[in-house]
This record gives sequence, structure tokens and C-alpha cells, in this order.
Amino acid sequence: MSLVTVERRGGAALVIYANPAIGTMTAAGAAEMLTVMQALAADPAVRAIVITGGVPGIFIRHYDVGELTVLGDALAKAPPPAEAAPSGGGFGALVDLIAAAPKPVIAAINGLCMGGGFELTLACDLRIAAADCTAIGLPETRVGIFPGGGGTQRLPRVIGEARALEMILRGRVVGAADALAIGLVHEVAEDCVARALEIAAEFEARPPAGLAYAKRLTRAALDRPLSEGLSDERRSFVEVVRLPSAVSAMKASLANAPLGTAEPS
Repeated sequence: MSLVTVERRGGAALVIYANPAIGTMTAAGAAEMLTVMQALAADPAVRAIVITGGVPGIFIRHYDVGELTVLGDALAKAPPPAEAAPSGGGFGALVDLIAAAPKPVIAAINGLCMGGGFELTLACDLRIAAADCTAIGLPETRVGIFPGGGGTQRLPRVIGEARALEMILRGRVVGAADALAIGLVHEVAEDCVARALEIAAEFEARPPAGLAYAKRLTRAALDRPLSEGLSDERRSFVEVVRLPSAVSAMKASLANAPLGTAEPS
């Protein structure tokens, strides 16, 4: 049975993960979603990607703890690896691809979203939570482990080290309103999927190269010295500003509303 389905909504692709009945992420689910995301990331007709859950009340509950215990038993009987794989395996490769995809990726958090499920959303560019979502966070320390799918690295970049330490060490989960208040999500909406698709539609009219450059440069900003980032930004700006798509878009803007005109949020 397929765990991942894709629906095309104009230039957006809606990726739905469903693993009934409790909605956990598994190795098979991560592998299937990785294959889907690779195809969508490479498809020029797809201008934005929205990820949501297909089990009522659940985005992705968390990574399958049963699979992790089997992995732990196997690793306990083997010598420690000399060096971990750079991608961390299937799930690690999936979240890294989401973060690096050359187009916006939006998480529509339509229900329970903890552990590996929340780590997946941290790799997304935008997070929209349903107003009735009751649990978002990283509870791994409650069961003797820690967030190993990017949580310890990405969460501090989203909400700062102090708040991230408090959430991770305490294994704290919060509802949608508190998630918005501390910056875990960008918006709360009654229908988070509809809102995510509405935002995704904004990107259809924008030349993709500018978005791809903007995402890559912004994501790299905190990982290197300012001088290196500025050098890359200036070099990249010269590359993108000369593209026919950028020149056409800039000329069109001159004939319409000035660039500083406010747009609906």
C-alpha cells in the first residue's frame, strides 16, 4: 500500500503522507516520500510543494518507535560505526532534500506533529498549523533518546538556542497557539491546507530562479562567515539579474504597481 500520494493544484504539488491508523513515519514511508520529493524537486512545472498528513487529526505523529527499538537492538550487537553516513540514512536524506529543494516547501500541520514528524517540518521553508492542532514538538528525551533527524540543529536556528534547549531537554510539546507565539510555526489557520495552498499559489507568478537563489542563500546565511555569504550573494545576484525571466519580470513590474506596493498577507 502506498503511504504517499500527490495531488496537483495548479503549479503546486500537495504531498499527503498517510500511515493508518496512528500516522507514524517509517523507513518505508521515508523512502517513498524521498522518491516523490526528488521527482517534484526536479520538475520545473512544480513551483511549490505542500506537505500534509492524510490520517484525520495527524500530520505525522512521530517516527515509529518500534522500528527504532529494532535498530537499537541491532546496533547494540555490532561494533560502533567509524563514521555516520552524511545523510543519516533514508529519513535524513529526506529532510535534507526538503531543505535543499530549489523551490518553496510548506508544511501544512493538520494534526499531531511530534518527533520525526516535527523534524520534517523544520526542514520546510514555511509551517502553517491548524488551529485545533494540540501537539507540536520534540518529546524524544521522554523515551531515553534525543531528536536525531535534524531537531537539535534546525530548531535552534528557528527559535534560538535558549528556547530550543528548553523544548528538547524537557521533551515539550505545545498546541498551535503556543507554537505560533514562540515562532515554531509561521501562521495558524482553521484550514491549514487551504492556507498553505493559497501561499503556494503566490509563487506561480514569480520566476523560479529568483526563489531558488533566495532560498539557497538565506538557508546558508547562519552557516558561514558574513563576508563569505555577502560574496556569494553578490555573485549570485549578477547571475540571476541577467536572466531573461528576471528582466521580463522587472520590466513588467515597471508597467504595473511599484515594487513597494503592499500586497495582501
